[in-house]
Amino acid sequence: MAGALIILAALVVTGIVLYLFHRRDVRRGTAQAPTRGPMADVPAGDDGEVCCGMHATCEKDSLLAAVSGRAEYFDDEELDRFAGRKGNEYNSEETEEFRDVLLTLMPEDVAPWARSIQLRGIELPDEVRDELLMIVGEGRSK
Repeated sequence: MAGALIILAALVVTGIVLYLFHRRDVRRGTAQAPTRGPMADVPAGDDGEVCCGMHATCEKDSLLAAVSGRAEYFDDEELDRFAGRKGNEYNSEETEEFRDVLLTLMPEDVAPWARSIQLRGIELPDEVRDELLMIVGEGRSK
């Protein structure tokens, strides 16, 4: 029992020391952004806070903004032919093509697919864009 308390005390002291060093670095401006993890490539907003995409005010921006510099492909290379088109210029057959890709994605691939589409210069059909935002909103509320 005494050994466990000593280990716990050592962990608490180490945590406090690390916290104090981090606060010092933040005050000096030498603290760096994370280089790994889910928020590593998310840009900070005007107020310096990172938009996590969990709030209605930044959901559309974080979903559709180009937060990473490279486009990923999800077996949807055929959609590249729509680059430069407006969202209201698609016919029903072309809209269905986008919808088919969207509905066959794994839930965790929906938001990265949307970012990839934007990085590739493709504007989603208006109906599919609305469906995409609804799917992402439902996924985040779970």
